[in-house]
Amino acid sequence: MTENSYNLTGRVAVVTGASSGIGAATARALAAGGARVALLARRVDRIEALAKEIDGIAVPADVTGAASLARAAATVRAELGRPDLVVANAGVMNGAPFATAEPAEWSAMVDTNVTGLLNTGKAFVDDLVAAAADGRAADLVHVGSIASHEVFPGYAVYSATKAGVAALTRGLRLELGPRGVRVRAVEPGITESELGETMLDAEGRATLEDIRQQVGPIPASDVAEVIAWSAAAPARLNVAQLIVLPTAQG
Repeated sequence: MTENSYNLTGRVAVVTGASSGIGAATARALAAGGARVALLARRVDRIEALAKEIDGIAVPADVTGAASLARAAATVRAELGRPDLVVANAGVMNGAPFATAEPAEWSAMVDTNVTGLLNTGKAFVDDLVAAAADGRAADLVHVGSIASHEVFPGYAVYSATKAGVAALTRGLRLELGPRGVRVRAVEPGITESELGETMLDAEGRATLEDIRQQVGPIPASDVAEVIAWSAAAPARLNVAQLIVLPTAQG
């Protein structure tokens, strides 16, 4: 349960990457506010357990596949109705010096961080436009990163994918805003999560751990509260960009 609740009664929410970290925390925050929540992720056991906890539904999905997202969207509509709040959170972070990095890790980041957001938006855009046409709040939230603004050694490709997220958010805001859909980017700094745990480069993992220890990460629930707060704002208002950092990170 989150510390604060925001009025999201009647909303139908979708959260990708909901099996851990910011995604799981966001699902809890939205449910606490009264939303019915669909949890999308590949790790079925985790989202099934969380779905029981928050009285949501677990929908296995791989955001890198457009067909997988289309099937997930159909399941959400059948079980909860048309969603009006979509949090595209699924992401991968790999760090390594450019000269020695494994291209497969680059592909994983591009496929999830960029293509995954495109697939998510495409799967649910008609639902969001329909909600807005009915006079209801409609939100597409992209979870980006402070790395879209600050580049860290060894994380050039990750930063490039998150800069793409920021640009995509701005572009979709111009297209969908006039149709009543609020598109926003929430860009966290150092946050407690599983990001980076599977990267191949040992030095990259060590550097990330050093940064986390020096700065002190914020809990994922802090980012989730910001997402819930922004979604609960009046439909006429879009909080278009939110950078969420540990105070010590500056």
